[in-house]
Amino acid sequence: MENGGPSGGARSPEQWSEAAGAAGQGLRSDGLIRGRLPGLAAGRLGLTSAGDAAAGRAARQRTIGVLSPFLDGFYFSTVLNGIHAAARRRGHRTIVVRSTPAELRAPSLAADQVDAWIVVLGTEGIERLARVGVPLVTVSVHVPEAGCPSVLPDNRGGIRSAVLHLVEHGHRRIAFGGHFGEYDVRERFASYQATLAEVGIPLDPGLVFGCDNNWYSGGHAIAEGMLARRGELTAAVFATDKNALGAMMSLQAAGVRIPEDVAVVGFDDIVEAQSFEPPLTTVRQSFEQLGRMACDLAAAQLAGEAVPPDVVLTSNTLSVRSSCGCDAVAGVVGGEDIAPGEELGAAVARRMVELLLVPRPLPPGEPPAAVWPGVTRVIEGYVAALEGGVRVPSAEIDRAYRQAVGLNSDLATLQATLRLLGRLRDRDGARRVRQESADVVEARVDVFLERARLAISRARLEAERESTRQLGLLVETNHDVSLTLLGGDHRAARSLTWLEVTPVVWSCLGLWEDPESRARLVISGVYRRGGGPSPAPGGRCPQEVFPPADLLPASSPDDPLLVTLLPVRSFQRDWGVLAIVGSRFLEVAGDEGTAAMWATLLGVALERGALMDSLSARHADLQQAYESERALSATVRELGCPVIPLLAGVLLVPLIGSLDGGRAQQVLEKVVEGVSRHAATVVLLDITAVPAVDAQVAHALGQVSRAAALLGARVALVGVRPELAMRLIDVDLGNLSTYGTLAAALARLAPAEAR
Repeated sequence: MENGGPSGGARSPEQWSEAAGAAGQGLRSDGLIRGRLPGLAAGRLGLTSAGDAAAGRAARQRTIGVLSPFLDGFYFSTVLNGIHAAARRRGHRTIVVRSTPAELRAPSLAADQVDAWIVVLGTEGIERLARVGVPLVTVSVHVPEAGCPSVLPDNRGGIRSAVLHLVEHGHRRIAFGGHFGEYDVRERFASYQATLAEVGIPLDPGLVFGCDNNWYSGGHAIAEGMLARRGELTAAVFATDKNALGAMMSLQAAGVRIPEDVAVVGFDDIVEAQSFEPPLTTVRQSFEQLGRMACDLAAAQLAGEAVPPDVVLTSNTLSVRSSCGCDAVAGVVGGEDIAPGEELGAAVARRMVELLLVPRPLPPGEPPAAVWPGVTRVIEGYVAALEGGVRVPSAEIDRAYRQAVGLNSDLATLQATLRLLGRLRDRDGARRVRQESADVVEARVDVFLERARLAISRARLEAERESTRQLGLLVETNHDVSLTLLGGDHRAARSLTWLEVTPVVWSCLGLWEDPESRARLVISGVYRRGGGPSPAPGGRCPQEVFPPADLLPASSPDDPLLVTLLPVRSFQRDWGVLAIVGSRFLEVAGDEGTAAMWATLLGVALERGALMDSLSARHADLQQAYESERALSATVRELGCPVIPLLAGVLLVPLIGSLDGGRAQQVLEKVVEGVSRHAATVVLLDITAVPAVDAQVAHALGQVSRAAALLGARVALVGVRPELAMRLIDVDLGNLSTYGTLAAALARLAPAEAR
């Protein structure tokens, strides 16, 4: 299908090349777009702006900073890989910050280390970042107010090709589904509307279905709307493959046949699109190409060249499979004809490589073998079979298709490379074929093609096996990390020793000194694979220079670092930032997630540690309070049971507080001791300050009375209130006498002359 041209002010690769003008001899764009790009000139990588900050940046290795709201997922991880690959090719470091422009403060995290920023999908706050004064590029969004170049897929051309393809199948009731909160999706919807108008199909708003994400769940939500309009639509274009696949699952579960009842086309060409049943027809774009192009534009600005704030479109193409109603094999793109004057073998090699690279072209002048080294041996093997030459060993064909699978794992595309070999029958050297029996030649060719198909199958199986192994390692790693962080001591979490089971080779944890201002980070832990000296925790670091350059592992233009900065947060608190370095980190950051999840678990571990510390501190406070209470209670008990000689032979024992078994024993001992010491005959137990006297207390008082009686003294209760007396009616107090007040007791006991 023909792709629609760029619109809305965007520049095509050719237009961009023209705009570059006399920008200097550009380096190749690595197959991303044709022509020259400003900023790729060799030997012109020095920053030309003045100022101390700029001079400081120019004196060290260049660093490309990336702001991305997510790291996991096929889109984000592949875009980031593309940026890092392009930066690595130029000897630049890459610092990836999991954040958005809106979340950054001034000064921002790592600001003093970054020479150019690339923002993936962020729009809010982008104008403020543009005012910082360093080169800026956006990916998958365009904000004219920011005055910076943007890299987008050719959304309009891709959707146009999808709609026109469905129209060619005879469809006129074509639905659209997607998450309209995304810039790309809004562009794709605009193209859907324009293409319907182009072919004279009126827009039916009832066939437009929105959702709240680009994932499978969003597709499930779209399918609900489609099922409500069942019978009113015959085809649907989805803004993303995951929306399309999610909708297909729900539609098929409801009995809808695809493509017989509803034809479906997606956008992206993710790996799952190839293996779904039926395989998904989709607009194939290269996420890695988006990242590489963004880095090319950033490098152009770093080279001091003028880069207009335009939109640069990356190419895409319609990958035709079965979900639209086509034959999946016949639908593979066949490619261009042989260029005039081009040698046949070289032309076939070029087309085979271009087929694997779709939608990226092979850069002009780039030898096909530089991209796919094994293509030469595949062609030589086919020619040998055709002409009866020396057979190419099977091991070399196997090796060649292992390389091919690394470029493109789509089985139909890999098989199509074999069909292209048929063009070699027209080469001059094929005259010898006419001198042999056609059956003999065909037999040799069939054997070679069978060997090649077997090589493709083996390579695909090996790739799947490796993918499964990597997934198993990832699950095991995440399990080990989870156990360590959630089950261990939070001090171990801060020390970062748990990273030993991950692909990370270096890491640094900085915790906010003041979570409110977020101005400085306190270095809490540094991890180095294989050990090595680490600074003592507690050092302070301004956020704009984190991670500290003196703590980072060695980096050089020949081996530039990829540094990833992850926010460490919990539900209650923003803890700080985890910096990690690992050559394979982004390679395993697929939909399953990796370091972003580790940072989240680290935040939970720190929250748990803070809670445990709080509980421990509270326990210590309670323990101290308990000990103080015990000491106070002992003092109260001591003071609350004094023995006072009141009159000759009369002792007063005022009681304060409640009486329990231990207190009753203390009273008994004090009374016995007082009677013996003072030769008392009467003991007045004043219970006025005793809050309650029950049967148990009365029993204890009876024991005191009996003990005193053995020493020849009697005990009287003082302070027996009327309500208390009523409760003691049924209690056996023995020989205990009672008085309502101390005055009443003294009036009875004191000699007449003392009264």
